[in-house]
Amino acid sequence: MSTIDTAGVVTYGNAVAAAALHGGDALPSQFLTFLLSGDQYAVGILHIKEIIEYGSLATVPMMPACVRGVINLRGAVVPVMDLSARFGRAQSQIGKRSCIVIVEASGVDGDGKQVLGMLVDAVNAVVDIAADDIEPAPPFSTRIRPDFIAGMGKHNGRFVTLLDIERVLSSEEIVEMVRGTAAAVA
Repeated sequence: MSTIDTAGVVTYGNAVAAAALHGGDALPSQFLTFLLSGDQYAVGILHIKEIIEYGSLATVPMMPACVRGVINLRGAVVPVMDLSARFGRAQSQIGKRSCIVIVEASGVDGDGKQVLGMLVDAVNAVVDIAADDIEPAPPFSTRIRPDFIAGMGKHNGRFVTLLDIERVLSSEEIVEMVRGTAAAVA
């Protein structure tokens, strides 16, 4: 269910969902779908930079379990987050279809953009989901934190969980996790 506010901006779900999914001016209609522990998720295509085959990662000491390591992406150090661990589950098991989705999210304090990798079990496809086919996140408990969900998209008669990628990959929250890990070691 979508609405138009007084400024003429199309929104759906809640304010967090609106900001996460339309990122300012343009409402995305295309989403990259992927699997994680058998569940299907999607991210607005405007956040996706590229998809790469899973390769060896360099581990970084004292990082939270959800930060799997870093990769060298054409000379740039890119942290890779294990979405399964980020959602409070066990770390992902690496399989034949495992890959890293390179995304661009807001940096610390909204300062510029940060490139991060998301480890997923398999990438499915880019799908079109109209604004009218996006519902607000369910008010009841889900398998992931409710603030990570921007909405539920209907595609081919099935629901796809649309992620609020800015919230899932929040630099501020990761920094707090690192501080907590460092404090526990000290």
